[in-house]
Amino acid sequence: MLKGLKKFVVRMMAGANIVTIIMMFLAGQAGHLSPAEHPMLTNAGLVFPVFLLINMAFLIFWLLFYWKGALLAIAGYLICYSSLRVYFPLNRMEAPPEDAIKVMTYNVCRYGKGMIERDGANPILEYIKQSGAAIVCLQEANSGLISQEDARKELSSVYAYSDTAVLKHSSNTLAIYSKYPIVGKQRIDYDSKWNLSAAFQLLIDGDTVLVVNNHLETNKMFETEQERFKKMLKGEENRKEAVSTSRLLIDRLAEAAVIRQPEARAVAAYLRMHEGVPAIVCGDFNDNPLSFARRTIADGLTDCYVATGLGPGWSYNKSNMYVRIDNLMCTSHWQPYRCTVDRKIKASDHYPMYCWLKKRPKH
Repeated sequence: MLKGLKKFVVRMMAGANIVTIIMMFLAGQAGHLSPAEHPMLTNAGLVFPVFLLINMAFLIFWLLFYWKGALLAIAGYLICYSSLRVYFPLNRMEAPPEDAIKVMTYNVCRYGKGMIERDGANPILEYIKQSGAAIVCLQEANSGLISQEDARKELSSVYAYSDTAVLKHSSNTLAIYSKYPIVGKQRIDYDSKWNLSAAFQLLIDGDTVLVVNNHLETNKMFETEQERFKKMLKGEENRKEAVSTSRLLIDRLAEAAVIRQPEARAVAAYLRMHEGVPAIVCGDFNDNPLSFARRTIADGLTDCYVATGLGPGWSYNKSNMYVRIDNLMCTSHWQPYRCTVDRKIKASDHYPMYCWLKKRPKH
């Protein structure tokens, strides 16, 4: 009887594990769906880590009670390897060579919405000055208590060159600070009320390099709605409230994904038009690592975090929404090293991401 019961439990658990693997695989492939055609399903990548953890629980169960079953959970990870590699890269953090340049992307949220230290210094500006980065791309660099002009003056002691791209009717600002000459810029054309992308031309060691800075469509959740989501995660909402909050979140995410689709395609098209030109692409994509937006822009590029980062690399730090929505990518002209999300500074609702890039020799 016990043998029969064990056999029944093994079969039930194996069936549940197979279902988990199927769901994990489908969630990992959600970025291949068109948001316009599948607005709800395209955000399924957000639940990929849930199935990742459930499969881990199955692996532990099999190792403890029926070791042969562990092969099933391991097979699940192998089947989903491409998605797992993007979401949770595991790389040796190799030290960059001395001649590599450090590049940083950082959504500064209006320079910390006016966070000022007691001595009058802004922590974000101080962080940037001490970062050692040769190129710094900022998003939401709008004037708050600190004006864009004051920020430029403060950073001019380190960065001889700077420029901005501004969406006039919303004042949303992209900024770039560089130790290399900025010789041109161009807005990437797409229709948006609040967001923008811009390509800055830098002269680096005699070569013209495109640095494409992006701030794609936000998820349209107001602070009150973010607080509702935070309460739901903490279990502070009743069932009816939790269902309502979940539906609101799904609607908001779907709506934003649809708007991001043409934005991502416009950036990808711009890069194809300049194929062969050394390029660095970065910014706040406002979407998860398995999303349509990240996949579309990353096509043909090296995702520096995927190639050289370690762990999930959560770059958003507000409302218990743990996800990597900031990105740093490059063309094959560059060899990336040690891409990192720096969680030591919390002056913005994003953490900065930086990486070292070394120019590959010309053939």
